[in-house]
Order: sequence, then structure tokens, then C-alpha cells
Amino acid sequence: MNQQTIEKLSQMRLHGMQEAFETLLETKQELTLDQGLAMLAESEWEYRQNRKTKRYIKSASFRYSAAIEELEYSPGRNLNKNQVLRLAQCDYIEKGESVLITGPTGTGKSFLASALGYQGCFKGYQTLYSNLQKLFIRLHMGKADHTYHKQLRALEKTDLLILDDFGMQVLDYEMRMMLLGIIEDRHSRKATIIVSQLPVKNWYDVINEATIADAILDRIVHNSNRIELQGKSLRNRAKE
Repeated sequence: MNQQTIEKLSQMRLHGMQEAFETLLETKQELTLDQGLAMLAESEWEYRQNRKTKRYIKSASFRYSAAIEELEYSPGRNLNKNQVLRLAQCDYIEKGESVLITGPTGTGKSFLASALGYQGCFKGYQTLYSNLQKLFIRLHMGKADHTYHKQLRALEKTDLLILDDFGMQVLDYEMRMMLLGIIEDRHSRKATIIVSQLPVKNWYDVINEATIADAILDRIVHNSNRIELQGKSLRNRAKE
């Protein structure tokens, strides 16, 4: 009878319950009916949550495999541990706020953004990590193969969108309008992390059109969480 139960749980894809039930049989734990049901239900819930997290991490396409615990708070980096731990709670995602991470090359901006993204996945938020230039290329190609609006809807629904390497090139008209559309759709509803080598005060020059720059920056800078990394390149330090 126990084997039949295991097979039925497997056929119904209740793999968390199946594993817990097999463990109960092996350890011969004596539980009351309500204790047993609670254990089986908890095991199935944890199994599904773990699978969901793994799926979110895989689909996010992070630049780095990173964790909050791996971050370095050495003097001179200007990385506030209390601020990072507060962001790790992911309240900013729930509130639809933005996080702006700036600093020179090699100071760990992308690693920090990846760590925050992983934390979002662990907390159950769907996340997407993308180099901004590559995103523009995909959207441009989407206009040709008629997937443009589908891609925009997907970006709009993503709980946490991480745009890396903002400011690597001056935006042309098409790029400006794409970025404005993305930011407008997500404003105050979904969280966005923007990573850039340039300080925020120079972003107007990158957007390269005053009216659109005002519209974009008003939405992402107002009430944003700012992290301005400083110091020497971590890559160079690793070679020393």
C-alpha cells in the first residue's frame, strides 16, 4: 500500500510530498494525523518554492552568480552595509522603486546588481537582467519579426528589471523612445535597477534630448535608492 501511495504521489507530480512520505517510512517517525499532513504539505510547498526560485534564476540571465553575503564593504568603496541589507529585504521591489548603482569600471557595480537580483528571486520576484544595448537590439529586431509589443509586455510585468551598462553610448531617437516606454510602463509599479559608470548628473547628456530626459529621469531618480561606488578596481586588486 505504501508503494502504491508513493507511485500515486509521483504520478500527480507531488514530488515534495513523495520525498517526505518516503522519509517518514525510512525513519519510522510516529506522528499524529494532523502532524503528518502538516509535514507533507510543508514539504510540497518548499519543493515548489525551490523549483520556482531555480526557474526565476535561470530565466533572469544574470551576469554573475552573486550573493549578498559575498559583498565586500572595505573602506573606500562607499558601500553601506545597512543600506544593502535593507535592499536585501526587497521592500523596494514591492513598492516599485528604482535603485541606481554608479561608479568607475571594476568597482563591482554589476556584481552588486546581480546579488540584489538573486535576492529578488529568492524572495519570489520574477527578475530579468540585461545589458541595455543588447536589450535595444532585441527590441529593434522585435519590430521586424512582430514580437516588439510582446517583449514590452513581458518587460512591463517583470517584478525586477536590471539594466546594466547604461551610458555606454549616446541614445538615438529610437533608443530614447524605447527606454521611455519601458520606464513609463513600470513607473511606481515595478522595480528597476540601473547600473552605469557615469554619475547620474551626466545621464542627461546620454539621453541627448532634454524633454525626454526630463520625463525619464523624473520617473527613475525621484525617490530612488542611490549607491555610488568608489575606489580602485576590484579586478586590478585581484591581480596583485
